Amino acid sequence: LYRLSPHAQAEGRETGSFETGLYAASEMFVDGFMDLYREGILKRRVSDGAILHSGFFLGSHEFYAFLRDLPEEERALFQMRGISFVNELYGEEERKRADRAHARFVNNAMMVTLMGATVSDALDDGRVVSGVGGQYNFVAQAFALEGAHSIITLNAARRTRGRRESRLVWSYGHTTLPRHLRDIVVTEYGVADLRGKSDRDCIAAMLAIADSAFQDELLDAAKSAGKIEKDFAVPPAFRRNTPERIAEALLPLRKEGWCTRFPFATEFTEEEQRLIPALRHLKDISASGRSLARAALASLAEGRPDREERAALERMQLSTPASLRETFYAKLLLWALRHVE
Repeated sequence: LYRLSPHAQAEGRETGSFETGLYAASEMFVDGFMDLYREGILKRRVSDGAILHSGFFLGSHEFYAFLRDLPEEERALFQMRGISFVNELYGEEERKRADRAHARFVNNAMMVTLMGATVSDALDDGRVVSGVGGQYNFVAQAFALEGAHSIITLNAARRTRGRRESRLVWSYGHTTLPRHLRDIVVTEYGVADLRGKSDRDCIAAMLAIADSAFQDELLDAAKSAGKIEKDFAVPPAFRRNTPERIAEALLPLRKEGWCTRFPFATEFTEEEQRLIPALRHLKDISASGRSLARAALASLAEGRPDREERAALERMQLSTPASLRETFYAKLLLWALRHVE
């Protein structure tokens, strides 16, 4: 944590062991809960003896084997209920209030505005990306339950069509969760505690967890709207919010086998895991004819593939190209495998 956020305050951090443990109420029962159970973290039994209530389950082959092999008495700890039971406080409310003590409801988003409105399900032109699901219900519970909090997580930036874009925005034409339901927002650069804060303080907190490549334009928008003082500047401690700093901070841990690309299991083969970043990069540069041409030119200098590279090419049916086009694709993919992390 210190490597990632050396400026963060140590006070208030919970560093003790999980004596009581956690109870989970989630729409979807996934591999992560299996890992928490195995590590002795998911273990707090609620009024009906369950340590987890969920609506449906989805995961890896290992996850399904874990469920299948559980003894009956252990399987009873994981109880499947209707979605309404998990998502709503209403119905058995007294019992749910007791079971969901100090709850933390974690949801993901596409974008969050600097004043705390969340965008999760659609674009501002009306195109629907995903259903809202239970996101609103869980956030409403966070404000209805004593001591509870809503946590919205997202990456500070994304790459699309070869360009990086901030996922923290000044404003947006569609909203899933309005700004009056703002609470806690987490990016790879830190945590913004927004509940009960003024708009000005929310903006300052969100700028501190934004990617530094976009902090100036976001701050300019806030100043133009008169929502923050003209002489405000992002503190130097938050000016190194870059992917490079994250990679540098995590490198020693990755060398020790931690912080893998898929820490909670995956069905992707080793070859497919190697292909994912390479194919994603090729998709990004294909938006620019110039970038694609440069990559194509560079790929001509690539030599023969090694065993691992050949396995990746075989997965894409490009290990023995049958045409000039396939030869071009094979060379380009080989270049991407060697030059993209």
